[in-house]
Amino acid sequence: MNVPRPYNLIAELTYRCPLRCPYCSNPTDHAQVRDAVDAATWARVFREASAMGVLHVGLTGGEPSTRRDLAEIVGSAAAAGLFTHLVTAGTPLDEEGLGTLAAAGLRSVQLSIQDATAEASDRIAGTASFDVKLAFARAVRALELPLVLNVVLHRHNLGRVRELIELARELDADRLELANTQYHGWARANRDALIPTAEAVDAAARVVREERSRAGSRLEIQYVLADYFRDRPKPCMGGWGRKSIVVAPDGRVLPCQAATSIPGLEFWNVREHSLSACFAEAPGMNAFRGEAWMREPCRTCDRRHEDFGGCRCQAFELTGEAANTDPACALSPHHERVTNARKGFAPEAELRYRGDTATPAFPLRSSRGRT
Repeated sequence: MNVPRPYNLIAELTYRCPLRCPYCSNPTDHAQVRDAVDAATWARVFREASAMGVLHVGLTGGEPSTRRDLAEIVGSAAAAGLFTHLVTAGTPLDEEGLGTLAAAGLRSVQLSIQDATAEASDRIAGTASFDVKLAFARAVRALELPLVLNVVLHRHNLGRVRELIELARELDADRLELANTQYHGWARANRDALIPTAEAVDAAARVVREERSRAGSRLEIQYVLADYFRDRPKPCMGGWGRKSIVVAPDGRVLPCQAATSIPGLEFWNVREHSLSACFAEAPGMNAFRGEAWMREPCRTCDRRHEDFGGCRCQAFELTGEAANTDPACALSPHHERVTNARKGFAPEAELRYRGDTATPAFPLRSSRGRT
């Protein structure tokens, strides 16, 4: 099989995080996955990634700044010639620590924001963090680093898209990513409490269109529609094992962050194999690479070269078979499992926060028509 060249490395340094967001994409059993890749091994991984043609590395988690060796890791990524991008919640990293990372070679920062006000943001984060985040964003700009704000959209904040855009302008962000919740990890466990109405999704899209046309604004606004509100699937991760490599905290090399949710797939570990071998030769990486695995209607669909059958993890989650057509596609025989979920708006559903085993820390109440 012809193995494509990857361009992006997603380095999940840890699953530890001071926030408890109920839409977190980390596995619900994240506490069982230890940080097994030390700084020296990460340095080797970065060198091997560069040799494979990778250009960009996203240092993410969890919260990567919970690692005491983060500056060393940033330095080794920069030394390997990779564009080094930090994905952070903005805490516990402070202004001094950020300066240390910039001196080590950090090139840009993505900061998560949960909502447009302190009360709403802290409620979703499960901890008081909004004011710290704003201070962190200003520290990023003071260092003249590019700033990306990322907001995961769901029922409880979708009605405040305009306020979120204004906040991004106030913070002088270069880009605002408004990403509707994708239902993996903790978000899947909370789907009934997070999924909005189709009307709310459409209203937010209209606001984005209006704000994009606003004269004199330099802010780039991205609006990523949720799979559940599409009739064709997006090319998840640009296709299985095509453009991106994910390295989990335990060292497993994956095609996407949620791939371990599919049972029976064998992925290799960078502590035991080279990154190139893990990417090119591991059975799990080749399980859905290319088109040979496709079933109908994907096998003969003229869009199979564009969407690659959609998301394998979502197909498994909703149908029990990872090789099935993603139910987000209107051509899927299982599409009703998505359309029915759209109707599953449960106004009184409570959120289960990341790390919770029982009741949520901040019970949320909503009524139909509100977000």
